[in-house]
Amino acid sequence: MPGDRIIFGAAAIPEPDRDWLAAVERLPVESIWQGGHVLPPGPTGEAITRLALMTAWTERVRVGAAVLLLPLYPPVVVAKQLADLDSRSGGRLTVGVGVGGEFRHEFDAVGVPLAERGPRTDEAMWILRTLWGGGPASHHGAFFSFEDVELRPVCPPAEPGPRMRPGGPPLVVSGRRERAMRRAAHLGDGWLPYLVSPEAYARSVRTIEEEAGAAGRDLAGFEWMMYLYCSIRRDGDRARDDVARFLGSAYGDKPRDMLDRIAPAGTPDQVAARLQAYVDAGVRHFVISPAAHDDTLEVVRLAAEEVLPRLSVPASVG
Repeated sequence: MPGDRIIFGAAAIPEPDRDWLAAVERLPVESIWQGGHVLPPGPTGEAITRLALMTAWTERVRVGAAVLLLPLYPPVVVAKQLADLDSRSGGRLTVGVGVGGEFRHEFDAVGVPLAERGPRTDEAMWILRTLWGGGPASHHGAFFSFEDVELRPVCPPAEPGPRMRPGGPPLVVSGRRERAMRRAAHLGDGWLPYLVSPEAYARSVRTIEEEAGAAGRDLAGFEWMMYLYCSIRRDGDRARDDVARFLGSAYGDKPRDMLDRIAPAGTPDQVAARLQAYVDAGVRHFVISPAAHDDTLEVVRLAAEEVLPRLSVPASVG
């Protein structure tokens, strides 16, 4: 079952910025996240490039990919890149994994059939863990094969210095469908859905727990996370306008009542009430993604300083 501590992370929207990251590190925020596409429709960053910037420009927080579209990448190459980043950052990396698919041209351009993105992701997760396990490794799967290779993460020069954690960084699974829940239950170190209601999150918790139980897997240490688009302002109407402008057209001009179920907006009191419903459903680590085109630091600051203290784990858990 989910644990007894609630923590907040933040998404570096729209791009990682050194001053923004420094300001967020001074807040009660424990992680910072960014993802990215290989061939996005606009001039926005790619996930591993953004991770490199964020690990270099931060000192304290965990740094996460939300998300890395794993089927677009050769898994042996990405295993080395992520191992080096985890080592250089002192073991601060977490990798959110997704299958993508919204931009078919990305898959066509890298020679990956769209229909194979799920099984390729599963196999790639096994490969990452195999290579991060240390020592010579072999793998012969449906899509990838190698024999007796060894991945050696970069060793920072300082002694004693930071190193990649034994077994590599955690892999948390993103998505909304049951296939993603099954992937989290069997292969993931956590669950990181997005654009779901508290009721849908509670159903996902049950599905993952049932799937893991049937497989004989103990979910001790599993992270129950939520990537949450939201806006928090002193002026609640401004916050709701933020979300409508930021998400409405991008997700099919959804009506405001539907957006409110999946992307809370309002004053700190109003948003805290909405987030408490997610906590009751099982969320313990929120990644606050400002659904706003300006003043995103204010959204994160109000979340960390005024929303987080209002949340509490249900008394039956602990």
